Parts: sequence; structure tokens; C-alpha cells
Amino acid sequence: MAALEINDDTFDTEVLASDVPVVVDFWAEWCVPCKKLSPNVERVAEEMSGKVKVAKLNVDENPITMTKFGVRGLPTLILFKNGKVTATHLGDMSKDKLEEWIKSETT
Repeated sequence: MAALEINDDTFDTEVLASDVPVVVDFWAEWCVPCKKLSPNVERVAEEMSGKVKVAKLNVDENPITMTKFGVRGLPTLILFKNGKVTATHLGDMSKDKLEEWIKSETT
């Protein structure tokens, strides 16, 4: 399953109310590191489907959620578990590091 595109309106339902951990990729179209990270996020979404939900939120189109969680740099990954922030990562990372980060924070 590919990463789920979410927005300010669907954030609470898709992320905070989720019964599985959710990784949210805060990104923007103009962000070069975001474009580099995106394929890794998509691969992890497919490979970890059922264990975690992976979502992408375009900050230019959804400033409310970005502001609510204090996102100031891109790309920012925030891991939510039971509706609460459990970990944050700023910047690009390899697919293996991304998987390792998610597993270390969800087990």
C-alpha cells in the first residue's frame, strides 16, 4: 500500500484516531531533500503495511497541521502512536535507516 495523502481535514481521523502507529511525512513540492526522501517513504509504506500507516502531508497546502506540531524544517517525519507524538526526525534518511527508526520507536 502506498503512502496515504492526508490534509488538515483528514489528519485527526487518519493519524490521531489510528489504531496502528502512523508516520507522517511533512513535505513540500519545492523541497529537494523531500523529493529525495519520498521514494524511501513509499517503499517503507508498502513493506510495513499492516504494521504502521505511512502518510504524507503537503505543508504548503496544509499549514494548520504543520503549525500545530511545530514543523519548522523539511522534510520532517513525525511518528504518532495512540494519538500522541512519540518521535520526530528532521531531514533525509535511507530506506534502511527509516525502517530502523520506525521499528525502534514502535516496539
